[in-house]
Amino acid sequence: MAVKPSYRVRMEDRIQVIFPERETSTLVAEPLPIEVIYRDEDLIVVNKPPGMVMYPAAGHPGGTLMNAIAWHADRLATVGAPVRPGVVHRIDKDTSGLVVVALSDEAYFGLVSQFKERTIERSYIALVYGSMKEDRGEIELKIGRSPLHRKKMSTRVKRGKPALTSWRVLERYSMATMIEAKLATGRTHQIRVHFSALGHPVLGDRDYGKKTSLRLNNMVLKIPRQMLHAERLGFSHPVTGKWLEFRVPLPEDMMEVVRALREGSLIQL
Repeated sequence: MAVKPSYRVRMEDRIQVIFPERETSTLVAEPLPIEVIYRDEDLIVVNKPPGMVMYPAAGHPGGTLMNAIAWHADRLATVGAPVRPGVVHRIDKDTSGLVVVALSDEAYFGLVSQFKERTIERSYIALVYGSMKEDRGEIELKIGRSPLHRKKMSTRVKRGKPALTSWRVLERYSMATMIEAKLATGRTHQIRVHFSALGHPVLGDRDYGKKTSLRLNNMVLKIPRQMLHAERLGFSHPVTGKWLEFRVPLPEDMMEVVRALREGSLIQL
């Protein structure tokens, strides 16, 4: 079990040390199907499906988005970690939607600069528990590593990093709300952590929400995963300077939940 950093070891305590698997040093191209939204010699934009890990890591040696991109792209950037060359941002395994990956070193450094300067525009669609009282708002809460669960993030930390999420309501239901969230910063699990802190965790979020089903009238609505989708991505092309903007619709598993919510309990705005 995890303990607080201040815990003092006792004579009877048993200490277990788990050494993580070493990350593989090469990226293997795999012929995995992916939806390519845009591609040129400098970058590629894909619509990542839910359930796909971004790049190889312990427990996921293959079958990742980067394995697929290595197969579909003519070249890869030479900067970045060996198994994630050109990766400038990421979305969680169970989050779907738009991701841009640099294919040239020039594009990599250009995109990294835009993320640092916060000029890249990212919008997410999420279904959250409960009815949001306001129509729009901002969440400005610092985010840091949870002291009790090292794989989770938290707003209840002393030395968190600044994080800002703006949001607006798209649809309201009796037990949930569809919102659009825009990131000014890109902290790990930012949207999930921020809305959980508000008391409105993302539907199906097993880490920050726990519940994976809703009871609507006489039916139980199963939530297959966290209902979070990277719907819009906009940025200046790091080489040409041209503004690029992409949108992708909600995936079918998320639309099934939306339809059930609409049919069972839609409240008009």
